[in-house]
Amino acid sequence: MALPIPLVGRLRLPVVAAPMFLVSGPELVIAACRAGVIGAFPALNRRSTEGLGEWLETIAGALTPADAPYAVNLIVHRTNARLAADLEVVVAHRVPVVITSLGAAAEVVDAIHSYGGVVFHDVTTAAHARKAAGAGVDGLILVAAGAGGHAGALSPFALMAEVRRTFAGTILLAGAITSGSDVLAARAMGADLAYLGTRFVATTESLASDDYRDQVVAAGAADIVHTASVSTIPANFLRRSLELAGLDPAAVPGPVDLGHLTRPSRADAKAWRDIWSAGHGVAGIDDVLPVAELVDRLAQEYDDARRRLFAEG
Repeated sequence: MALPIPLVGRLRLPVVAAPMFLVSGPELVIAACRAGVIGAFPALNRRSTEGLGEWLETIAGALTPADAPYAVNLIVHRTNARLAADLEVVVAHRVPVVITSLGAAAEVVDAIHSYGGVVFHDVTTAAHARKAAGAGVDGLILVAAGAGGHAGALSPFALMAEVRRTFAGTILLAGAITSGSDVLAARAMGADLAYLGTRFVATTESLASDDYRDQVVAAGAADIVHTASVSTIPANFLRRSLELAGLDPAAVPGPVDLGHLTRPSRADAKAWRDIWSAGHGVAGIDDVLPVAELVDRLAQEYDDARRRLFAEG
């Protein structure tokens, strides 16, 4: 497994519980790290940089060197007015892993590397991967078709093949991974780590509402709508949440004025909070579990899949 030195020997499973907007918080991160997988959250899940610092203190104070490391997701884009301040707090707290999105900046990578931190960057195309590699990131998160959130449109096989030709660092694969056997399949394809988001929405420690969790459990792959209508960038959303918000899932993608939604109220409707994201992995999710139980199940499925593979070989 081609992992950066700070991660070697610290993971029970080659898994990252992906940072999910308005879903991942300290409770989920701590539970994931204690269970032996990397727990992550977006910095913007806190409304202020001061609040981000408080979360980092809570997480660091709850973990020991025996636990898996945690990660923070930073949006590296000119529209993120908090980037400089949040980065300063991340550096001050020596966050072990930083996941960057919407822009790979060498100065951000250098700041994380200054204290020995690891930088992973998410990409949806080989062109984006080359730019991120040029910025010096340690790893690339390949967000393939079927992933939750801002998903790519490429098959994981194609994206992996293109990126592996030119990038020798750590590769993480995202896209409809929900079981231990899926994790093993990602490893067989050449990924060093599997990146699971939607599966961790349906955990008791996530910040998702009960209705959101229930929709994830009830949905099948056909209930996921890939559209740029909600977030300007193409993303996957639960069909039922679109319908309840008064949007037509079959409509031609285009700008949406969330102030004109019929449900929830016009005053309260917001993307991501009221219109919920999930990936095609909902097809393999049938229950809501505590994170520790979920990781136990993933580990058992992973081991079972390895035994089947070697027995057949």
